[in-house]
Amino acid sequence: KKSRNSWAASAHLSASFLFVELPDLSLVLSARQPPTITKQSLQEHIVDPKETMVMEYFQLKRDNSLISSHYFNVARDSQVSMRRRSGTLDIYAKHNPEQYEAEYQCIASNQYGSAYTHKIRLRLYRPPVWPREILEPVIISAGLPLVLPCDAPPGPPKPETYWMSSSFPTMQAVRQDRRVSMGVNGDLYFSNVLVNDSTTDYCCSARFPYKNMIQQKMPVVVKVLTTRTVAEAAPTWLSPKGSSSSILVLQGEELLLECIAGGMPTPRITWTKDGEDLPVTSHMKVKNFNKMIQIPKASFEDAGEYVCAATNKIGYIEHTITVRVRAAPFWLERPTNLILAPEENGQLVCRSDGAPRPTISWSINGEPIETSTPQPNRQVSGETITFRSVSTENTAVYQCNASNEHGYLLANAFVNVLHATPRIIGPRNELIKTIEGHRAFLDCRFFGSPVPELRWSKYGQGNLEGNRFRTHRNGTLEIKRIQIEDQGTYLCVISNIAGRDENQVRVEVKEPIIIVTKPRSMKVLRGSDVRLECGVKADITTPIKTTWMKNKNQAALRFVFFYFGRVSMDESNLVITNVNRGDEGNYTCVIQNDLEQKSASAHLMVMDRPSPPTDLELSDPYERSVRLSWVPGDSNHSPITEYLVQYDDDDWIPGKWKNLSTYPGNLNSVVLHLQPFTYYEFRVIANNEIGSSRPSRPSKRFQTSGAPPDVIPKNLKGVGTWRNNMEISWEWNGPHLKYLVWWRRRDSREEWKNATTKWLKYYIYDADTFTPYELKVQAVNDFGLGPESPVVIGYSGEDRPIAAPLNLRVSDIESTQVTLHWDPVTRESIMGQLKEYKVYYWRDSSQLRWHRVNRAMRSKVFPNSDPEPSGVVTDLIPYSNYVMYIVVTNSRYEGPPSNHIHFSTPEGVPSAPRSFRIQQRHLDSIYVDWDLPEEPNGVITGYSLKYQTVNASRGEELKVEEFPPNVTSFSIRRFDRYTRYRFSVAAHTRVGLGEWHTEESPHYTTEIYAQDQVDISTQGWFIGIMCAVALIVLILLIVCFIKRSRGGKYPVRDKKDISLELVDDKDQEGTFDYR
Repeated sequence: KKSRNSWAASAHLSASFLFVELPDLSLVLSARQPPTITKQSLQEHIVDPKETMVMEYFQLKRDNSLISSHYFNVARDSQVSMRRRSGTLDIYAKHNPEQYEAEYQCIASNQYGSAYTHKIRLRLYRPPVWPREILEPVIISAGLPLVLPCDAPPGPPKPETYWMSSSFPTMQAVRQDRRVSMGVNGDLYFSNVLVNDSTTDYCCSARFPYKNMIQQKMPVVVKVLTTRTVAEAAPTWLSPKGSSSSILVLQGEELLLECIAGGMPTPRITWTKDGEDLPVTSHMKVKNFNKMIQIPKASFEDAGEYVCAATNKIGYIEHTITVRVRAAPFWLERPTNLILAPEENGQLVCRSDGAPRPTISWSINGEPIETSTPQPNRQVSGETITFRSVSTENTAVYQCNASNEHGYLLANAFVNVLHATPRIIGPRNELIKTIEGHRAFLDCRFFGSPVPELRWSKYGQGNLEGNRFRTHRNGTLEIKRIQIEDQGTYLCVISNIAGRDENQVRVEVKEPIIIVTKPRSMKVLRGSDVRLECGVKADITTPIKTTWMKNKNQAALRFVFFYFGRVSMDESNLVITNVNRGDEGNYTCVIQNDLEQKSASAHLMVMDRPSPPTDLELSDPYERSVRLSWVPGDSNHSPITEYLVQYDDDDWIPGKWKNLSTYPGNLNSVVLHLQPFTYYEFRVIANNEIGSSRPSRPSKRFQTSGAPPDVIPKNLKGVGTWRNNMEISWEWNGPHLKYLVWWRRRDSREEWKNATTKWLKYYIYDADTFTPYELKVQAVNDFGLGPESPVVIGYSGEDRPIAAPLNLRVSDIESTQVTLHWDPVTRESIMGQLKEYKVYYWRDSSQLRWHRVNRAMRSKVFPNSDPEPSGVVTDLIPYSNYVMYIVVTNSRYEGPPSNHIHFSTPEGVPSAPRSFRIQQRHLDSIYVDWDLPEEPNGVITGYSLKYQTVNASRGEELKVEEFPPNVTSFSIRRFDRYTRYRFSVAAHTRVGLGEWHTEESPHYTTEIYAQDQVDISTQGWFIGIMCAVALIVLILLIVCFIKRSRGGKYPVRDKKDISLELVDDKDQEGTFDYR
């Protein structure tokens, strides 16, 4: 019977009767037999006295079994009742429930014997009481170890304890680490206390699982006294005490080994077993930051000497824990029920083991066999009772008890002597379908006394035994590696002196399922697509079903399919798109039909960037360094190559993380070099080949202790921003610093002047113009002065130069460049540092009076400090008139201009002619023309024209034509209308030939171009008009001749008559134009 409330654990004492060893005989309901235990309660039972206490008992009755309670009269107790037709005992303990807290045992009896349950201990649940007490505050100096006791009520059952810290207005669990942890007994251990430990109250809470009730102990206040320095201490044991201890554990129970040490710095715990490194196996867990070893189910291999060692940089200690493993009795062979015919022989065997070895004792119907009535055909020999030539007097229930100091086992087995007709038990004419190559079992369970003879045959012929056929004692026929030809009908026949029975079994053999393509294990990147193949071959008469499971769980794949839609089936293949870390695992393709199931598995490994490091811990603080340790995150199947440590030291704007340093991926504890007297927070980022992890959670805020500055401010310089001042500046080199600035004139006997500032600049006023100063600076804080910087030279501000370069002149005048010369300006006139000389010039006019020019001013600088400075100005335009002057400049100003000079450049070669055009004025000729060059660069003396066919298929040579300056056109007759030409034209001056301009004639032979470009005399509409005009003229001439023939008179002109013949416009050269 189950509790109505799963949290309310009603009392259920179950003592039931179980018919175990011969289930086939349990179906023979008409046979008489002794009682058999089928179910019984646990040996320990905890109940709430406010609820009904129920003890359930069940038995399999044969004839009329009697159920009674040993030493307990149920009928006379008004608070107790036993249900009819079962052994269920109900206790309604409204008054004095403590009287029922005892051991119970149920006995089931009939005329053939008595069966006993094991003893059941009934215990009452008592609400835990945690005494109300006022705890005095714990006052302790920083660095010392501390133990806060919990002392939770013991139960039953044993409570679960945990510690909370109360910090208004919330309450949170105490964060446990290598320094702070909870022991197996529930106490809270501090290896050493820090100042931060005094900020909260500590409270032990216990959860009692029977009622799921939580109780809380009164909080205790911890106050930590601070000192200037924390004294370092060697390790000492907090739990267990001393140098050795021992533990006794039973086989199968949980084994917990714990070592907690105090010390400053926090000690590290290591383990060895029997003088060697502890071999951590799958059934062992190292927990609580290496302070505890948990073995959920102890075995004899776990016995031995375990040594835990605690070390820090001050000392080393050891503690030896001797583990002994013992075992309560456990079964090797339970006694089984015997059903015998008269005069048969039999044995009851009861074998068990344990540590120490159990003692075996036998009882008959609950009475010790030593005091029972002797039977000459019964012999007891330790673990075995032997029966020879049995009779009905041997019918009884025998109890075997195996016990040692750690517990006992009790088993019932009956001997039933009877005479019965053979009978086959189970379904008749059964059809069995099986797979080729498998084992087939054809059942023929039977009953009879004496035991019947059994014979199997196929189609009722022969006897099946040997080779692949085997008949078991219970009548089942086993066929090994069954084949297709084994199909058919099999006959089972049983017989004894009392009669005969038979049954038929029909067998069908199917082809097996074969997975021809198994899924392959893969290692893929996050975000890629995966296809797991699973090809199948199976019997065509048997439908199959394909199912995919992830980590042996089909629901996990269904969840991804329904909620994310990334999983799909392609026939029997599995497709996963956009894989992530959650998709990693073992995937199993399951192919099944009504007869068998085959599966194939593959492992999907998803590579990703690492998981962030955790549990950042700071230790070993000094003025300029601290040790940072962390727990590495999961590498996600790509090794961590390096760690990036970042820091935040901004008090005003937190969250501005900066890179500090990188470290190899095999480290998880490094020393960080820091600035003194600065607040820091740290975080760590792990990197692998895939990418970078998310940053870890920040460490606790940490402040380095103060010290004088040790870094010289960098990049010290002095620059004038006005003619009578100087700005002294340097780079920032740490927080909470001031700076002492020193200066004096160079090459003077002045004393050093100084000033203190918190800024990174300092201004000197009333300084002479461009005067050199010696400068130095040093950082200052509350703890002293830092080192002085090296002396550097700075200059005060510059003023406008007061003189211009003299005697500006030119030489080596060429068509595109000219060489300049000038006299340098004295250093005093520059009023600062010479930066450069700057020349301004412009094109004033062209020597061709008709040619217009651009007069835009241009400049060029010469950083020249030679005694006889000079320079070259390039990119001039030939045959032009130029104007030029020069100025001197310092870092801020330009000086006055020098004298203006005029010079002219000589002729040069011209630029390419402009507006080069190629036209077709007739089908068999090409006309080209051009304009003057954009920059003649002198007097044009003529033009050169080169031309040649494009493909040169006719073997024509390049032809060159020369033209005077007033000719800018040319015509050429083509060989045919398909010929194309390449033309190049250039202009001449007295200096030489200028730049060529090259173009190719277009394709004039296409129909579209012919329609657009052909002469108007070839157009149809023009020919039609001209024909009409000719017709009209012809008619007029005919009319005139007719009138003249009639004698008409007409006026005669003095000049010749105009000819009516057509005039050929073509000239002798075969050219024409429209000009």
